[in-house]
Amino acid sequence: MGITPEDEVVRICQELIRIDTSNFGDNAGPGERKAAEYTAALIEEVGLPTQLFEAAPGRTSVLARMEGSDSSLPALVVHGHLDVVPAQKEDWTVDPFGGEEKDGLIWGRGAVDMKDMDAMILSVLRSMQRNGIKPRRDLIFGFFADEEAGGAYGASWLVDNKPELFEGATEAISEVGGFSATIGGQRTYLLQTAEKGISWLRLVAHGRAGHGSQINTDNAVTALARAVTRIGDHAWPIELTPTTRQFLDGVTELTGVEFDPDNPDVLLRELGTVARFVGATLQNTANPTVLKSGYKHNVIPGTAEALIDVRTLPGQQDQVLEIIRGLAGDGVEVSYEHKDTSLEVPFAGNLVDSMIDALHAEDPGAKVLPYTLSGGTDNKSLSRLGITGYGFAPLQLPDELDFTGMFHGVDERVPTDSLRFGARVLSRLLTTY
Repeated sequence: MGITPEDEVVRICQELIRIDTSNFGDNAGPGERKAAEYTAALIEEVGLPTQLFEAAPGRTSVLARMEGSDSSLPALVVHGHLDVVPAQKEDWTVDPFGGEEKDGLIWGRGAVDMKDMDAMILSVLRSMQRNGIKPRRDLIFGFFADEEAGGAYGASWLVDNKPELFEGATEAISEVGGFSATIGGQRTYLLQTAEKGISWLRLVAHGRAGHGSQINTDNAVTALARAVTRIGDHAWPIELTPTTRQFLDGVTELTGVEFDPDNPDVLLRELGTVARFVGATLQNTANPTVLKSGYKHNVIPGTAEALIDVRTLPGQQDQVLEIIRGLAGDGVEVSYEHKDTSLEVPFAGNLVDSMIDALHAEDPGAKVLPYTLSGGTDNKSLSRLGITGYGFAPLQLPDELDFTGMFHGVDERVPTDSLRFGARVLSRLLTTY
């Protein structure tokens, strides 16, 4: 059969990591152009045409469409993002952009978020093209810019400006799902069928500017500090969405431990490091992340600002905003810096069945459960075109690896065996679905 996806996936992942695509959220980074050109070259080398789209200088996405054998079937979007969050080299034990292989793992920024999946997609695409394997339906391959800052120069821009690229597509797969965890002694794969909404808020307090030695009962910093403290200390209630309830029921079946909303930690302890992801999906969250005010020690500023990262359960974005406004109090303005929808789709249907079958073909007897992602993906943008998105970047992982801690973390790494497993699973899915 010649070169297989397993033969290439590790090398491609390493080469992608070595291209610094750090996204600082302000267009100050290197952009994705070099990675996009590398990606396009790999695709065109095996005879599939590509298109590059640049929403701003250097902010480049790649699209390619592989024709299927049955034009009556809707197209599937298979997508990843090329940008990564920044990494400070001094915090790492390796060069974060070295793509080093050590101890059977590939180390570097993007190893799990998400140049691993990009590499899987590329290795499978190249194998299909080389071997003349035609999918049943059209496959739209997307490698997007700017996901780490909301997609304004990537998926969101393409949906708004080039919607025809996704013509005929009704479903999509991307990050963050399909990875394994051991629950109750059973290897279990978490398939992402929901993700929380994003509300990045700016708080602005106004007051009376003046000399730092004077009495000032209208101090903007004091007003902002009170507002931020109220928001940061707010106890959001436990609320289970259908996806999370289905996941917890599955965990109870595997472990025998019932979920207690008054003491969720009892069940969460059964999940190991996955508890980090799941725990944040049991409720809305609001975390103050940035404070800005003043310019001199003895000058009381007239304004003070804060940024709040709010993540909302499906269907609760407007309700949560009103609660935040109430917590901020009179005299503190609350506005959106960025807003994106929550998603929740069924853990059922032909695509879900095909993803489960592809996993079982490589890992017979494994359990597959739906779960909610506390973060967000480019599936949010595609949903505006009516495309139903799932998180499916399949990885069989060793228990000792703190996978969920790798996202945006230090010493990000992925096992080479996991990459090869993922390439096999993805190949099976894309050639049969």
